[in-house]
Amino acid sequence: MARDVEEMTTSEAANALEISEEPIKVRLHRARSMVRRALYRKTGSCARELFTFPATRCDRVVSAVLQRIQAQTYFAPD
Repeated sequence: MARDVEEMTTSEAANALEISEEPIKVRLHRARSMVRRALYRKTGSCARELFTFPATRCDRVVSAVLQRIQAQTYFAPD
């Protein structure tokens, strides 16, 4: 919870729970695995299709953003 929901770093979560960083990493890995398994149980055989990554569209978006950033740096006032 502290790492993913509260967006704490590993060291911040460890300090808050007064434990070393290693158990934080192990617990986070286990928690994410549990969530993944629960999602797959609920979605059944179509789980892989639900979480596809539209890489082609993403590549276009990234390219457009980078072009805008580049254009702004060329025309940015000094």
